[in-house]
Amino acid sequence: MELLTADEGRLALSYARSVLHEHIAGTPYTQPEWPAVFSEYRGVFVTLTKNGDLRGCIGFPYPVLPLKEAIHNAACSASTGDPRFPPVKPQELQQISVEVTILTDPQLLNVPPQSRENAIEVGKHGLIVKGYGRSGLLLPQVPIEWGWNRKEFLDHTCNKAGLPAKSWLESAVQVFTFEGQIFSEKSD
Repeated sequence: MELLTADEGRLALSYARSVLHEHIAGTPYTQPEWPAVFSEYRGVFVTLTKNGDLRGCIGFPYPVLPLKEAIHNAACSASTGDPRFPPVKPQELQQISVEVTILTDPQLLNVPPQSRENAIEVGKHGLIVKGYGRSGLLLPQVPIEWGWNRKEFLDHTCNKAGLPAKSWLESAVQVFTFEGQIFSEKSD
């Protein structure tokens, strides 16, 4: 996957913010001239935080839409469609921080289950766990934010899928890795 430039990343972030204002408060948005990368099919997640706490996170792990459309849909869904949270209200918009993560295509971790822990890199990989008709995903930045090691990252991804923590050690469960390019309004 070709990475976005810093300017393209700022545009992705600005666009996600503008989509929120349009979707939540009805503020019209003028479309810019879009670089070619925004027509490419890419996986993307939009994460919203308020006062440092998660307020919504929705996206597309696979490249099923052009990037511009995927950002639009993910921003709208993160603000009003994340079942873990009530819809964002217009008066909250100034307190919300936006993060856009552009994903590489997920790749099956093709190693024996007992070798999975050593095949992932915290801070580089995001994870998808699939098994028993369930799936769960955690972005690459999540284990860093929580201070998890590889085993804890795998366990929590299993939990996100609704599976017991150690399910990643079962051959009936698949683990996929992906990488993400993160653009954030949060000041570091």
